[in-house]
Amino acid sequence: MKGLFQRFLLYLATGRDKPLAQQLLFAKVQMQIMRSQLPRQIPLTAQERNRLIKFGKPLGSKVKELLTIVSPRTFARWLSDEREKRQPGTPGRPRKPEEIRQLILRLARENGWGYLRIAGELRKLGIRKVSRSTIRNILLENGLDPGPKRGEGTWHDFIKRHTETLWACDFFTKKVWTTHGLVDVFVLFFMHIGSRRVYVSGMTPNPDRAWMIQQARNMAIIFGDQPEPARYLLRDFDGKFPPEFDAILAANGTKVKKVGPFAPNLNAFAERWVRSIREECLNHFVVFGEEHLRYLVNQYLTFYNQFRPHQRKDNLPLTGHDPPEALALAPDEVHCDERLGGLLKHYYRRAA
Repeated sequence: MKGLFQRFLLYLATGRDKPLAQQLLFAKVQMQIMRSQLPRQIPLTAQERNRLIKFGKPLGSKVKELLTIVSPRTFARWLSDEREKRQPGTPGRPRKPEEIRQLILRLARENGWGYLRIAGELRKLGIRKVSRSTIRNILLENGLDPGPKRGEGTWHDFIKRHTETLWACDFFTKKVWTTHGLVDVFVLFFMHIGSRRVYVSGMTPNPDRAWMIQQARNMAIIFGDQPEPARYLLRDFDGKFPPEFDAILAANGTKVKKVGPFAPNLNAFAERWVRSIREECLNHFVVFGEEHLRYLVNQYLTFYNQFRPHQRKDNLPLTGHDPPEALALAPDEVHCDERLGGLLKHYYRRAA
């Protein structure tokens, strides 16, 4: 520190109070070390700011040589505010409107969603100027868990190159109560990787060769109706896929690409959808009969393909519907559509 303070120390050092000067110099070194360990910006209360003004104003321009907590420019602004009798501004960004904060808390409490999912629901409602970090901070301020982040998948380069013409398929099973007891029902589904849309081809307790051949024929028709041809289909080495299954699809221009065993990330999108339908729907029900399972799956499919926001699709539904931006919404403007007894919820704005 140069200037007035150093000249004062020099004066003391050459006079009778040399021990005092040495103590002040030692204190100065300690303060410099402590200041280097602190954040660049130190928040001050109004009382602390007033104390600095009180003791710093009599020093005039020499105060610039002594300031370490704030910059000289900030201190000059404080003096100007005091002369003009202006109220000092509040540091940081403006607080989000209370209506938006309450909506964020409502979505979190009613559904247990994390901050990423809430960001998607807000985007779908037209509220864009709320960052993920803001949502996370609002949840933490109110004692709510912001939720975990999910990791990236693998095989990124291949997926990126062929995303519009790449499909994946897989099975999942659900135990169903029948007149003969518990039965495992197999559900075969296909996903278009580019759009993330899911098609359930069929479900049966006995996926034999004839049934699988028919599913291949059905999907060959659906592939032919798509805007982009299905060039590749990812599937695992499951023995339920007969050679005819691949041959029927290959005859229609779709190359089946098998992913290795014990490598779920190679078919990560399909694996993730199985987790979604289980956690968000099927695990909450005891299923009685194949028709009951078909109803549950179809209800979830409609919700997933039309209303649910998706993080990898810019937090929009798969329909791409993006309403006009809304800076704030009154509580009665946000409505909720429920499916399966309120298990699946879709929030939307009331039509003008």
